Amino acid sequence: MSPKVVTVEPLTNYQLRLFFDNSEVRRFDVSPYLGKGIFQELKNGYYFNQVKPFFGGVQWPHEQDFGPDTLFLESVFERSWEAA
Repeated sequence: MSPKVVTVEPLTNYQLRLFFDNSEVRRFDVSPYLGKGIFQELKNGYYFNQVKPFFGGVQWPHEQDFGPDTLFLESVFERSWEAA
């Protein structure tokens, strides 16, 4: 079972900075998914920035989502962080 996302920050170029409950900060590239079905709506920058944590993963208002396993396994480690 993968760690869960507790905070997400949308970045430029369809990237997400993810803060996991195991104290890792990782970067996830959404761009490979933008040409696929429901994910095409994420090409709109305003809409992309509406991402929120959701049950350990992330979700947008129209229910596009990525689960914690995909996010953790396909993201790149940036650094560790300390939860407050």
